[in-house]
Amino acid sequence: MLYWNSRSIPELNELNFRDRMSVLRRATDQLPTPKKLVLNLLKLVVLIPLFLAIARSGSLLEGFGWCVLLILLYPLATRPVTFAFTQPLLRQARYQFEQQKGSE
Repeated sequence: MLYWNSRSIPELNELNFRDRMSVLRRATDQLPTPKKLVLNLLKLVVLIPLFLAIARSGSLLEGFGWCVLLILLYPLATRPVTFAFTQPLLRQARYQFEQQKGSE
């Protein structure tokens, strides 16, 4: 299942935004290297065409339009994919986060 925001992920229920991002960062760091590579390549697939469109734009206004599109599309395209890749590791990452938070 694809999640569009971190609040809808069951493993991250009852956490505030900062804690959710910390758990997601921890889960992303725990991804095996091949999965991390695929995730980063997918992000590049979103970025490269938009940067090429910005570079080839004929006017400042057109370039600005592509920049706005990039700012809007990048998170919409990459966040659900990142959530899907990290979903299997979220329970373990949350447990580690709570252990660390409890020891402080």
